[in-house]
Amino acid sequence: MKRFYTLAIVLFALSASTVLSQDTPSQDSVSGEIRNYMVVPGDKIEGKVMGEDQFSFLAYVDENGNFTVPFDEEPIAAKCRTEMDLRAEVTKRVAKYVRNPMVSVYVSARRKPQPVTVSGEVRNPGGVELRREARLLELIAFSGGVNEDAGGTVRLIRPQPPTCADPEDQAEWLKESENGTEIPSRMYSLSGIRSGVNESNPVVLPGDIIVVEKASPVYINGEITNPNGVYIKEGGLSLTQALAMAGGVRAKAKIKDVKIYRKRADSPERDVISANLELIKEKKEKDPMLEPYDIVDIGTKKKSVGAILLEAVLGGARSGALSLATGGANRVLY
Repeated sequence: MKRFYTLAIVLFALSASTVLSQDTPSQDSVSGEIRNYMVVPGDKIEGKVMGEDQFSFLAYVDENGNFTVPFDEEPIAAKCRTEMDLRAEVTKRVAKYVRNPMVSVYVSARRKPQPVTVSGEVRNPGGVELRREARLLELIAFSGGVNEDAGGTVRLIRPQPPTCADPEDQAEWLKESENGTEIPSRMYSLSGIRSGVNESNPVVLPGDIIVVEKASPVYINGEITNPNGVYIKEGGLSLTQALAMAGGVRAKAKIKDVKIYRKRADSPERDVISANLELIKEKKEKDPMLEPYDIVDIGTKKKSVGAILLEAVLGGARSGALSLATGGANRVLY
């Protein structure tokens, strides 16, 4: 099921038409937008040689990752190389004709990158076109932040490996894919993302999909004021918190034996956990933390022997009174 859910998210991202773009920079500033930017097919490369205008050139990187210059027949490999790398290569070729050439080579226009899609429980879901390096926290904030239905987790999906991906890093992504899905993804906690630590707040790449997960439900029924579902938000949810959110237990509630039915991994069966609310209140028992899709059942407490006898006596008295009131023919007083 999760695999189909992930695929659906990817299809939505690919078909999304709403794009939230940051300010568009001038083409002359492209080279400085991303430090150590690696050239990809479709990029526009410009080169100049000081005092030697005949060696100036403008070229586009072809689909094979190469470009050519008018003064040399041999193509120059550009894919996944930096401007510094290309400047060194072009300088070597110009040096065949000019002594100690002063060469500048820069990317004057980048191929339009795929937008990052931010979806799920954010205030302004949509696409964001990256014009510089950005991390997960910044993109969530750029999309208005999380809404009140957000849980505590964020999924980062990478449908396609970046053009210049580090093979070792990509292998790690593949290892962490869930349920055998072919679309690598990683899970991050909101609290970790907000901490700003790089390991929990990764750099997001063009084409990535960010999904802020909805809070998971917990179901409460039985002797409770408002039997319903409540949601586990960031930070978790304890049993007593959930019961308070549902209005509290009724007077007839069996508070010494509250049952929590918990899903087993890869099994339709559920484990049963018992909790004593009295002991929890007295801090003699730990308040259990609930997990997604737990079912909390508040039973009805059994009546004591005294209560049963009292009901029997009161019931008999009521029955006798009713019999006296209705039994036999009424006498008439004239």
